[in-house]
Amino acid sequence: MSEKSCIDDELLVSPAYETESGPTIAAWNAVLSLSISVFALVTAEFLPASLLTPIAGDLAISDGVAGQAVTATALVAAVAGPAVVIGTGKIDRRLVVWGLMALLVLSNLLAGFAPNIWVLLTARVLLGIALGGVWSLVAALALRLVPTRLLPRAMMIIFTGVSAATVCAPALGAYLGDLLGWRATFMAASGISIVALLTQFITMPRLPPADVPGLGTFVLLLRRRGIRIGLITVMFVISAHFAGFTYIRPFLEQVPHLDVKAISLALLAFGIGGFLGNLAGGFIAERSARMAVALAAILLSAMAFSLLFYGAFTNVAFVATAAWGFAFGAIPVGFQTWNTLSAPDHAETAGALLVTTFQIAISLGAVTGGLLVDSLGSPGAIGYSALAALAGGLIMLLFGRGHGQPAG
Repeated sequence: MSEKSCIDDELLVSPAYETESGPTIAAWNAVLSLSISVFALVTAEFLPASLLTPIAGDLAISDGVAGQAVTATALVAAVAGPAVVIGTGKIDRRLVVWGLMALLVLSNLLAGFAPNIWVLLTARVLLGIALGGVWSLVAALALRLVPTRLLPRAMMIIFTGVSAATVCAPALGAYLGDLLGWRATFMAASGISIVALLTQFITMPRLPPADVPGLGTFVLLLRRRGIRIGLITVMFVISAHFAGFTYIRPFLEQVPHLDVKAISLALLAFGIGGFLGNLAGGFIAERSARMAVALAAILLSAMAFSLLFYGAFTNVAFVATAAWGFAFGAIPVGFQTWNTLSAPDHAETAGALLVTTFQIAISLGAVTGGLLVDSLGSPGAIGYSALAALAGGLIMLLFGRGHGQPAG
């Protein structure tokens, strides 16, 4: 065997950039494949928000019940995160991610053919497994693909997939749902999922398990102050976002009385804002993950208050929706950076804790929002968003000092 062949084989088994102390050379192609994968995941996750009204009408259920498609995904993801990390601890991480992405493809196909809410919920359960597993692993994978000092940049690239999904999924979901129907929109999402899986096949190197966590590792991490502050903040901020965003279409229909085309434009503005917010969040997180989270949460709160009190004005509704997107775009990269730097020695376990808390917060937001929408109308959900996001931002700002600082 030639010297070049030997080198190529070793790159496949254990990347040359990975040493016992971490990678020394960034594997940006693999990082990019993760970005495409989270794009596919978030596209599937966000679709119910933009298709809520037609889904509810077609399946003969209320907007609040249809919104529980979000809740089902979140609840399953909350359990799936730790379960995947512990249950697959001895399996090559590349194989695990491939399996999770295959579940995503199946979920979208099943949703597209769902004849009733129960089949749709089953599809969203499969999505929850894929979502929880991938999000538990993604930061730990990034740590093995780039040097620690480049982690915020890698997370920014990965979360560019989130931002791109917030641009495409809500706006195109509403538009395609009106043009072709919500079922065809889910079928299109399945095509995106297949592309993401093929990209991973091409670029992802073998990544043998580096750490096999147990339940005790979770307890160990919960004793760390930085982890606890981050998780508490997640509960407030993420529940705030999903209480409002899950029901943003009914709000835009009922308060400023926007039609489908106008709602599509507003959601496009949200997505563009999210893309720019991700870049801003990554830039700030390289200096302070604490400030990236706190400032974004406070901005989200301000925009929710703007919608609550001035949302009847079309211009305010558009600007506030776009700025809300900007704020939320900065939040995930800030939280992932904070969480991973608080526990770089147990990154997968820390990721599982974050995913569980994140998904519980999504469930809390979706359920709370649904109850408020069905009892007080869509402004009730927006009001909750304003107060909860403000609380989370202040917790991080006041109690997060001395944490979330990337190593030089």
